[in-house]
Amino acid sequence: MRSLLTVSSLFVAMLVPAAAETAKPAVQLIPHRAVYDLSLIRSEGSRGLDNARGRIAMDFGGDACDGYTLKYRQVTVLNSNETGSRTLDTQTATFEAGDGLSMRFKSVSSVGGQGGDGVDGDAKLGPDGSLDVSLKQPKRASFSAGGRAIFPTEHLKRLIEAARNGDNTVAIKVYDGSDDGKKVYDTLALIGHRIEPGAGDNLEEPVRQDVLAKVPRWPVTVSYFAEGSADRMPAYKVSFELYENGISRALRLDYGDFTLKGDLQSLQIQPDRKQAACQR
Repeated sequence: MRSLLTVSSLFVAMLVPAAAETAKPAVQLIPHRAVYDLSLIRSEGSRGLDNARGRIAMDFGGDACDGYTLKYRQVTVLNSNETGSRTLDTQTATFEAGDGLSMRFKSVSSVGGQGGDGVDGDAKLGPDGSLDVSLKQPKRASFSAGGRAIFPTEHLKRLIEAARNGDNTVAIKVYDGSDDGKKVYDTLALIGHRIEPGAGDNLEEPVRQDVLAKVPRWPVTVSYFAEGSADRMPAYKVSFELYENGISRALRLDYGDFTLKGDLQSLQIQPDRKQAACQR
């Protein structure tokens, strides 16, 4: 990834010591497979749930040279005495270029086994930061948007960079191809204080692996707003503890009327083929 930190060359002799003190290595996201078990921790409103359960399985791979892949599936069973039981199944596959300028995406969702049309398309960012999207499904269409949106993996990198720099907030537009593929979200991330490597009680067994033993993490909450409505309630919020290498634990998925927690059940670290040679 191209670093967000740029150094002026006005006075080389003065800036070399400063650069040595402040420069940080580029963010390197580690390929991994993670499974989270979902359960209900809050429900309110007229359509409140009595219980819920589910699972998230995600497979993240790639690097800054070859691009990043993500396969994600979330199955959630929602139970209510008033409306009965519903099973929601969402599957998504994406590829993002290592330079963060293009993305391919495909997703399909079903409710109770009844599938929708799905979403399939490509998105590119222009030199001026404009977004161009070409959809194949649910029907062929294209649209453009300004505002300098970024894609999800680039967003993750920005969050880690901000956390490492001690920043508390990140506000940026994000396009992820979700819903009908036509929505750009205004996002606001709140980043808490750094948690030192290995700190914390009752950490799950999966995060006690040696690869995380020396990695700090930060509590992060990201709110997603429909574009242009940042003064209203968010469409949804996601909270998690984010490790410096992109792995997350302690998920909280807030959909407004109810909130699910995601407990990390398994974590498989994939071979690190050439991360050091793929810094951007």
